[in-house]
Amino acid sequence: MIIFGAVGVFAKYIPLSSSEIAFWMSLIGACFLIVIFIYKKESFTKRSILKNKWKLVLSSVALCGNWIFLFQAYKETTIANAALSYYVAPVLVICLSPIILKEKLVGRKMMYVCVALIGLYLIVQSQGTGDSKQFIGIVYGLIAACFYTALTFTNKCIGNIKEPGNTLIQLSLAAFFLCFYILGTTGFQVMTISFKSVLLLIVLGIVHAGVGFLLFFWGMSKLKGQSIAILSYIDPLTSLVISTMFIGEKMTLLH
Repeated sequence: MIIFGAVGVFAKYIPLSSSEIAFWMSLIGACFLIVIFIYKKESFTKRSILKNKWKLVLSSVALCGNWIFLFQAYKETTIANAALSYYVAPVLVICLSPIILKEKLVGRKMMYVCVALIGLYLIVQSQGTGDSKQFIGIVYGLIAACFYTALTFTNKCIGNIKEPGNTLIQLSLAAFFLCFYILGTTGFQVMTISFKSVLLLIVLGIVHAGVGFLLFFWGMSKLKGQSIAILSYIDPLTSLVISTMFIGEKMTLLH
């Protein structure tokens, strides 16, 4: 979650569309994991993939939507606002876990839900109606949260595929889907960006997509959905600290 918390710093300053940033992240992350996969002499069976094929597809689509809307949120509003609105996702996970995963919802976690919703309300209210771009950024963050929720639940249902195989398959599928989406919309613009931006993309791909999601999916298989949701709040906390200390964004009392 600490790794994910730094994503906004990189994505906000890469002059590419959100979908293209997501594509290169997926592709670079997948290539990195292929090296790990070969080095560790891992393997997965055709049967395990076929058994989970629709779950893997759904999870990859959710990953695409998650990244596209989150990166667009970073571009439209501050990193703090984007991160805090995005992390209504744990609220959704906690509330839906009793229905989807049959997990017991305890009073302590309901308190976390209430606090998070109050925080989201204050952030939205603080923008008022005067700055539509800021508000749109918050909405993008909320849409990304819905995709994150789908990603969490789908991965909890995937079985018999060990890491790094699961992450490798999902990043590869995400890159595949995003490639066709980009070709049908904006087209690839990576050749127009600076060398510095290319380096930022490589860091995003290896560290955030490759290492980050490898650890995320591995940890997800060991934890309950509600525990994952609570730990997810380390991410926006990291985003707030980084955006304040390194980018100079002002953290308000509401934040």
